[in-house]
Amino acid sequence: MRQYLVKRFLRYVKIDTQSQEDVEGRYPSTEKQKNLSRLLVKELRALGLKDAAMDKNGIVMATLPCNLTEAQSKKIPVIGFLGHVDTSPDVSDENVRSIVHEKYNGGDIILPGDKTQVIKVNDNPDLKHYVGKDIITSDGTTLLGADDKAGIAEIMTMVDYLRNHPDMKHGKLRIGFTPDEEVAMGTKYFDIKAFGADFAYTVDGEGVGQIENETFNAAGAVFDIKGVSMHPGYAKGKMVNALRIAADIIKALEDDPAPETTEKREGYLHPYTVNGGADHVTLKLIVRDFEKEAMMVKRDRLQEIQKQMAVKYPKAVIDLDIKDQYENMRFMLEKDPRPIEYAMEAVRRVGIEPKLHYIRGGTDGAKLSSRGLLTPNIFSGGKNFHSRLEWVAVEAMEKAVETLVHLVQIWTEGGL
Repeated sequence: MRQYLVKRFLRYVKIDTQSQEDVEGRYPSTEKQKNLSRLLVKELRALGLKDAAMDKNGIVMATLPCNLTEAQSKKIPVIGFLGHVDTSPDVSDENVRSIVHEKYNGGDIILPGDKTQVIKVNDNPDLKHYVGKDIITSDGTTLLGADDKAGIAEIMTMVDYLRNHPDMKHGKLRIGFTPDEEVAMGTKYFDIKAFGADFAYTVDGEGVGQIENETFNAAGAVFDIKGVSMHPGYAKGKMVNALRIAADIIKALEDDPAPETTEKREGYLHPYTVNGGADHVTLKLIVRDFEKEAMMVKRDRLQEIQKQMAVKYPKAVIDLDIKDQYENMRFMLEKDPRPIEYAMEAVRRVGIEPKLHYIRGGTDGAKLSSRGLLTPNIFSGGKNFHSRLEWVAVEAMEKAVETLVHLVQIWTEGGL
């Protein structure tokens, strides 16, 4: 299992699948993501999943048939396993040069492609668990792509393992791979009915043993600011500079919770993009919190700032649009405890104490859960996602595969 797992992962990370933000009229956001999707279809079919196919949107679906009797199969829920093919727009994944650091010696890891990139032990306490083990990184010039190509390799290896161990009885399994998860569009065209799973799991988490049942509630906010443009030489008393208004809005937020000042279960307001000039500016923010009541407080705060700016700049037009993006999946998962309980038990069977955790972000699972397909998140083992300092221990990936295999068995046991 180890040999094929590593080979798969190293093969997948070589393929450039970076998604792109703010792309309209095209899905997925980058055509190159389909290169990995096509490969996965080919490999799934080679593993015997004859219905493996990619649709026009780059979404891959396949079936591992039940190997129980027909009567038994009706008692077992259909379980789905999902990963995403794209990598973050934040850091390039073009020409990834992966390095397997065999029998890691316990010190800082200097990445040879850019020696200023150092995975430091002090910043990565989990490294101590893998002294003498194999660790995979990039050469420091790109990210690695463990998010989520480690998860994809683990799902594929689970399928391979089950196909080669027919004595391990299981119900019908559905496999899915999506594009554009990193730009929050992974499930835009995902057909839950066609997928046909009763419950599902994304394999897209970090630390070994973590089962994630919570995400932020998320909203996007846009200030649309129309000023009054004027020749600067004759602008006194006439010009209303939209850029200065945007700067004042950002200044007004300086004491509010921000990504750089919050952690754990704390939410925030985050201005992240300003486009335009003195005449017209668009200022975009993201709004995040784990609790719905706190989200309302943050909405009210932005509306308060809008009113303040309207008073200060009466000649400007300052519009504010706030749109919900996804909900904390905890609210949906509370409806049925089995997906979480079974995942926790699977981790225990691997010999690890499970950790129920939250995600300071979102996953495909959050949107799928809100649409009725309960989909918590399982660890893939990677660390420092979206970074040139990304790394994953081979042993962590093996533990993820073992967890998936046990999870399939637990769902089978629960139905028989």
